[in-house]
Amino acid sequence: MKPKFIIGFGMILAAVVFLIFTSTAQSQERFMTVDEMLAEGPAIVGDSIRITGAVIGDTIQYDPATLTLTFEVAHAPADFQEIEEQGGLAKVLFDAVNDPTRNRVKIIYIGVKPDLLRTEAQAIMAGTLDENGVFHATELLLKCPTRYEEAMPEN
Repeated sequence: MKPKFIIGFGMILAAVVFLIFTSTAQSQERFMTVDEMLAEGPAIVGDSIRITGAVIGDTIQYDPATLTLTFEVAHAPADFQEIEEQGGLAKVLFDAVNDPTRNRVKIIYIGVKPDLLRTEAQAIMAGTLDENGVFHATELLLKCPTRYEEAMPEN
């Protein structure tokens, strides 16, 4: 092979590796619980992160004209082993919603109100935290534990 082909191929390969590395680093999101996010405080304002929490049903407000959805989530553990040790997802979410001492965060989401949005649903959201402590979600995923527990076989 001629040296100019080897140099050209090397430059193309280096450019591809550089583009993959920089795009991966920029799209990386940290996954946190409400407590972990609040502990980070101002250090993560504006950063793209994912958080999880238990939906507090009586805080849900939806404006269909502007598609603005607001609600609060309470801290709930995200570790599967910890969830199992505390009695399962339904119990963990119930405890989180009914414990007034748990940390909470207000969520603002612009979009269609999901059918599964209700009290004690597990919410996983991607977005950014603002300087006022409000989380602006760009993605909203919900899991209602009672829906899945009914399908579980009894022990």
